[in-house]
Amino acid sequence: MTIPNSTFTEVLSSTLRDFQNDFADNVTDKNALLTAMKDVGGIKLKTGGESIQQQLAYAENSTFQYYSGYETLDVSASDTLTSASYDWKQAAVNITISGLERRQNSAEAQIIDLVTSRTKVAMMTMANNINVGLYSDGTGSSGKQIGGLQLIVADDPTTGTVGGIDASTQTFWRNVAYDATTDGGAAASASNIIKYMNTVYNQLTRGTDKPNLIVADQNYYNFYQQALQSIQRVNVNEGAVAKMASSGFAALDYLGVPVVLDNDIPTNHMYFLNTNYLEFCVHENANFTPGEMDKPINQDAMVMPILFMGNLTCSNRSLQGVLKD
Repeated sequence: MTIPNSTFTEVLSSTLRDFQNDFADNVTDKNALLTAMKDVGGIKLKTGGESIQQQLAYAENSTFQYYSGYETLDVSASDTLTSASYDWKQAAVNITISGLERRQNSAEAQIIDLVTSRTKVAMMTMANNINVGLYSDGTGSSGKQIGGLQLIVADDPTTGTVGGIDASTQTFWRNVAYDATTDGGAAASASNIIKYMNTVYNQLTRGTDKPNLIVADQNYYNFYQQALQSIQRVNVNEGAVAKMASSGFAALDYLGVPVVLDNDIPTNHMYFLNTNYLEFCVHENANFTPGEMDKPINQDAMVMPILFMGNLTCSNRSLQGVLKD
């Protein structure tokens, strides 16, 4: 006996909604950057707005001055920027079940098994694509992709607009960028990678404010691993480093900061991140949320989208850095 459409839809919708929290967690837990941001409260649910407004944690004010006695103070208006504006980016992955499959899996237990298997594939697909987006420059899919680290922590921080702020004119809105060959004198290798890392890390240290996560591509991760092995020091047993390792990420220790491998990072890049100034903002109604079940008019099938709406934002680019070749 074939289960009625209404009952099938109810079972399908109920099963998918049971997966909603798992869906969001799966995307977060598959990415070292999001995992680190989650630990400092950097995953934010938003209620709406035309864009995502991010209050800046640093901006220059031209009225600062030292003075003596009755000297006149500068009270002129300052054009200090107070916020950045990031576009909402949307993504969806569809879970589809044909009429044939529905009729072949008419029992409730069969429906749940079918939906569960399709949902796991959808979760993996969404996680992989969001991961790629988090390291992108936001130009993929005709500019509809998330604006990731290649945008926020740019190879050339003196150009480009991020969050509506033009870095070519606003010098405070520039990340640190260090080119191994141009700035260091030689391409990165196991023999010089630690020296280059020290240089970038020190530029990003402001008292107790310092990078708390380093993510690297395969080449730079290998160089650092080889450098540690040459001095017989590979430690993943303490603090944040051990936590990353226990979460399943390949992680090494640099001054207590996890160095994590991610193959979606562009070749010959290592990002030094202060995740206290990064946020992954997601609309509360599209937090990897199942949409409405639909039946196309020209197909014997049922479709339910899983919806995402959000973006990666930054409130202080000057405390983010990249080592590159």
